[in-house]
Amino acid sequence: MSRERFEDLVGEALDEVPAGLLRLMSNVVILVEDESPDGEAELLGLYEGHALTTRGWDYAGVLPDRILIFRNPILRICDTEVDVVDEIAITVVHEIAHHFGIDDERLHALGWG
Repeated sequence: MSRERFEDLVGEALDEVPAGLLRLMSNVVILVEDESPDGEAELLGLYEGHALTTRGWDYAGVLPDRILIFRNPILRICDTEVDVVDEIAITVVHEIAHHFGIDDERLHALGWG
């Protein structure tokens, strides 16, 4: 799958996130990268930044948080484009949840692991 098509699918997944929830997101950008970081387990997505729940009065002047969606790891575990669409949606929701301070343990309990 081309990078352009993959990025379109990420955009479509974001279109499915309720607008009210997206409006609550603050100082965050969502990017597509080809591979997860070297030296780490193969990740499908990664949230880098300060969750909304940890931002205090001194949170100012910082670069945007980043949600990274990793194209090749997702493509390696999926057999069909439908599988890719489903995995992107799960990964996008999972990483957005981290932005709101929800940890992996809770996400797994909710079925978004």
